[in-house]
Amino acid sequence: MRELLAKHRELVRFALVGGTSFVITLTITYVLKFTVLRTHPVTALIVGVLVATIFSYVANREWAFRTRGGRERAHEAALFFLISGVALGLNALPQWVSRYVLDLQVPHVSLVGQESADFVSGMIIGTLLGTLFRWWAFKKWVFPTEGARTDPGRNDNPDIPDRKAA
Repeated sequence: MRELLAKHRELVRFALVGGTSFVITLTITYVLKFTVLRTHPVTALIVGVLVATIFSYVANREWAFRTRGGRERAHEAALFFLISGVALGLNALPQWVSRYVLDLQVPHVSLVGQESADFVSGMIIGTLLGTLFRWWAFKKWVFPTEGARTDPGRNDNPDIPDRKAA
C-alpha cells in the first residue's frame, strides 16, 4: 500500500487538497445560502467555490504539485485561476440546470427535494466535473514540468543521509 501511495503521491495530495476545498465550499455555500443569499443559491455556490479556489492554489502549488512547475509564478497563477474559472462554470452548471431548466425548486418540489437536488447537482456532480477537469488541466498547463522544483522533504541522493530518518 505504501508503494502505491508513493507512486501516486501527487494524486493523493491533490485529492486531499480537493477534499479540504470541498469542505470549504460546502461550509461557505450553505452558510450563505441559508443567510444572505437565500434567493441566489447558484451565487452562494460560486462564492464558496471561489474562496476554496484561493486555498486550492496555495495548497496545490506548495504541497500537491510542489515539485512541478515550468512557468513563471505570475503566469502559473494566471493559468491556475483561468482554469479554475472554467472549472467553476462546470461546477455551477449542473445546479443551474437542476434549478432553472428542470425547475427543481420550491414551489414545484418540496424544500427537502429542492435541497437534495441542489446538493446532488452542485456539490456532488458539479464538484466531480470540476475536479476531473482541474486534475487534467493543472498537470497539462499549470504545472507541466515534473521535477522543475526540488522537494525539500525528499532525499534522492544516496550519499547524503536522509534528514527524516535521523
